[in-house]
Amino acid sequence: MTTDPATLSACELAAAYRAGTLSPVDAVEAVLERLERLNPALNAFVTVTADAARAEAQEAARRFAQGGDDLPPLLGVPITVKDLVETAGVRTTYGAVAYADNVPASDAIAWGRLKAAGAILIGKTTTPEFGLLGTTESHLTGVTNNPWDLGRTSGGSSGGAAASLAVGIAPIAWGSDGGGSIRVPAALCGVVGFKPSVGRIPHLDNVDASDTQGPMARRVVDIALMLNATVGPDLRDRFALPATGEDYVAAVLDPRPLTGVRIAASVDLGEDDVEPAVAERFHATVEQLRAAGAVVEDVDFALPNPEEYFLSYVGSEYQLYADMMAMEGQPVWPFIQDLADRARNLTPSDVSMAFRQIRTQIYNAFVKALGPNEFLVTPTTPLIALTHEVVAATKTTTDPVAHLHRLTEAPSHAGLPALTLPIGLTDEGLPVGIQLIGRPHADAEVVSLGRSIEELISPEFIWPLSDD
Repeated sequence: MTTDPATLSACELAAAYRAGTLSPVDAVEAVLERLERLNPALNAFVTVTADAARAEAQEAARRFAQGGDDLPPLLGVPITVKDLVETAGVRTTYGAVAYADNVPASDAIAWGRLKAAGAILIGKTTTPEFGLLGTTESHLTGVTNNPWDLGRTSGGSSGGAAASLAVGIAPIAWGSDGGGSIRVPAALCGVVGFKPSVGRIPHLDNVDASDTQGPMARRVVDIALMLNATVGPDLRDRFALPATGEDYVAAVLDPRPLTGVRIAASVDLGEDDVEPAVAERFHATVEQLRAAGAVVEDVDFALPNPEEYFLSYVGSEYQLYADMMAMEGQPVWPFIQDLADRARNLTPSDVSMAFRQIRTQIYNAFVKALGPNEFLVTPTTPLIALTHEVVAATKTTTDPVAHLHRLTEAPSHAGLPALTLPIGLTDEGLPVGIQLIGRPHADAEVVSLGRSIEELISPEFIWPLSDD
């Protein structure tokens, strides 16, 4: 039986190209066929770059036929890019009606590096307006569906990237994450997502020490492949970290053994409201880690109220976006408008306390929980994927949509690296993810241990919405 190239990982594609057993032309065609067949059900793309992808695949095939030792690591590998990330010559809408025809003149830093590494852009994936919702829906593109149940959300704000990955529309994707926007949709769609340490992957005009861009894939080794291509400083990002010379692929291919690793565990980060089906899968995974030799310590957490902190920390930004969209005649979601209206009552001291005192409290809570431990695990989301009906009925800052991010927001504000991995399905057949959080700047250690957990918990990728 011939393997569909669309089911291969980026590392498997790269190896097949170099061995001469597969052409980038065939891989790109296989991915585009899946996109044409499956995207109508998902609604995961804003723009499809099929013609350019086919031309680039032909050029990649020519380069492989020519040979040489200077072939870039991602040459010929299909990739999708979230529509918040600038792509020169390819429209970038930010999910907003007013930017429906916006075509950037330059690339985002990370996308420029991925392009230089040979990746082939298949298309731009859906996002809510400016990434401001916890689900992926916009007035420009409509609702993106979850591949495990089309009546449910794919999460947000990198929901298009996660949904397309899960069904084989490219083996890798590029997203962004300020409070869970990579990790939440990856968990709800059953794929892998990594939020690096702040500054590990630079991006232009960065003003927020919580904001990151990062990789999404079906397997951890592909996360490492993209990290190798994108990490490293750039003067245009004032938070950028210095180069460390770490080889992320090497760290993953020779992963950290679980035996003796000290891991802190918290099912709820002190929130005490995790859905039973999620808690059940999480506790079962923790027991598997213990059985594999890890030393897992249950820890208590005390964090500032996440809803109050979220309002104080980002409320002013929501106010600016809501006012801008209103001035441009764009429709504004009730969630965004409500947060913006509440932010108008914030005082300067409220905002200052959020950025200084409360943020430090969050960081210190993680330092205390880690203590003698090297890592911390939590569920990635406290809920399974919500139905579209629930999402439509509840659009306030206290609704279940905001609740999806309660376990991913805090690690972001602490600036810590965090990886989400699928750990199985609920009785309803919906994915659950585990979040692996590392110490400051321990990105390589997180992806390395993540590979060990992946091999223990989910050695085979589970495909939704297809016969694969």
